[in-house]
Amino acid sequence: MGFDRRFTLILGLWIGALLVALAGFIWSFEVEGLGAARIVAGLIVLSAAGGLWNHVDRTNRTVARFVEALNSKDFATRFDGRGGAGFSELGGAMDAAMRGLQEERDRSAREMRYLEALVDDMPVALLTIDEAHGVTPANKAARRLFSRHQGVRPEAYAVYGATFASRLDVDGETRQELLILRMPGGPQRAIVRSASLERLGLRIRAVTVEPVQGTLDTVEMAAQTDLVRVLTHEILNSLTPVTSLAGTAEMLLDAEPPDVADARVAVTTLSRRAEGLRRFIDSYRAVSHAPTLRRRPFEAAPFVAELAKLFAAEWVDVPLTLEVQPDVTLDADPDLLAQVLINLLRNAAEAAHRGTSAHWVRLSLSHVAGRVWIEVEDSGTGVPENLRRDIFLPFFTTRAEGTGVGLNLARQVVVAHGGSIDIADGRTGGALFRIIL
Repeated sequence: MGFDRRFTLILGLWIGALLVALAGFIWSFEVEGLGAARIVAGLIVLSAAGGLWNHVDRTNRTVARFVEALNSKDFATRFDGRGGAGFSELGGAMDAAMRGLQEERDRSAREMRYLEALVDDMPVALLTIDEAHGVTPANKAARRLFSRHQGVRPEAYAVYGATFASRLDVDGETRQELLILRMPGGPQRAIVRSASLERLGLRIRAVTVEPVQGTLDTVEMAAQTDLVRVLTHEILNSLTPVTSLAGTAEMLLDAEPPDVADARVAVTTLSRRAEGLRRFIDSYRAVSHAPTLRRRPFEAAPFVAELAKLFAAEWVDVPLTLEVQPDVTLDADPDLLAQVLINLLRNAAEAAHRGTSAHWVRLSLSHVAGRVWIEVEDSGTGVPENLRRDIFLPFFTTRAEGTGVGLNLARQVVVAHGGSIDIADGRTGGALFRIIL
C-alpha cells in the first residue's frame, strides 16, 4: 500500500519547484545588484515550501479527521482522498473497515433491541438491583406485578411482604425460595430466584419473581382428587366386610337360642378387620407428615456396602449386584435415604421373585452431569405404563399384602432432598427406579 500517482506527481512538482526556487535564490546572492530579485526569489522559495508542506499536511489532516471520527464512533465517515490528499489504497481499506464496523454496530444494535424486547416481554417478572438505581422493575411483567409501591429502595417493597423486602435488601449468594406475596387479589405464592452478576465492572443483582399460586392450586386440587379416590377405595374395601360381619354377629346373637360360637368367630374377624383399618389410618398419618432432614456429606461405598449386608440377610436367594463409581459422595440424610433404598430393594426382590427364574437385583450409584444418580433395577416383569402415574400415590398398591405407603414416603424423602424419583424400563424388561440428587 503506497502513494497513488496523482499524489506522487504533485509531490514531485512541488519538490522541483522548491529546488528551482532555492537555486534561483542562491544565484541571486552571487550576482551584485539583484536585491529586488533576491526578495522575489525568497518569496518564491517560501511559497514553494508552503505548497509542499500543505500538500503533505493535507493527507495528515485527512487521516487525523478519519481517526477522530473513528474514536467518536462515527462510522458513517469516509476517507476523503480528493484534492491531492493521496493514499487512495489506504483510503479504500479504511472505508472498507469503517463499513464493516458500521455493519457490526447495526447488527449489535438489532441484537440488543431483540434482547431488550425479549426481556421486556418475558412472562416472568424481573427486578434489577444496584447501588446507583436501587430496585428497578426491568420488564412489563415486573411493572404490572409491582405497581403499588413508592421509591426504589428495598424497604419500599415491604407492601408486598416483609420477607420479600428483606430478600431484596440482602446481597447474598444465589438462592431460590417459595415466598408469599401480598397482592391486591390476596396472598400469592411465588418462586423468587436471585443471582449476582458482574458486567463491565458493575455489580448487579437480578431477581425473578414467578407467581405460581394458580399452578399450585391446580396441582393441589389434582392431588386431593387422587388422594380422595385412593382413600375412598381403601376405606370402603375395609368397611364393607366390617359392616357385613357386624350384621352377621347381630343376627347370630338375636337367634333363639343365640349362636354364641359363630358370633364369637364373626366378632373376632370383625376385630381383625378393625385393627387393619386402624393400621391404615396410622399409615395415612405417617404420610401426612413431611420428613425432617439431617443432611451431611458421606461416602457412598460404605453406605452401599451396609445396605448390601441388610439385603443379603433378608433375601438369601436373590443376588444383588453393586455398581458404585469411585469417589461418589452423597450430601443427604443417610438414615432417610437408607430407608428409601431398603424399600426399593425389597420391592425389587419381590418383583424378581414374581418374574423369571433368573432372580437378580442391581443397585448403582454414579455421577452424571454433576448430579448423583441412584438406580435400583430388578429382573421382574416391570410396571405397566398405565400404572406408573399412580404408584407414588399414597395407599396405591397392586399387592394384596401391600399398604401403598412405601413409594409415597420414598418420593417425599427424595423431594425433600431437592431431587427426583422416576420409574422406567430396565435393560431386561424389569422395573428401573432412578433417583437423581
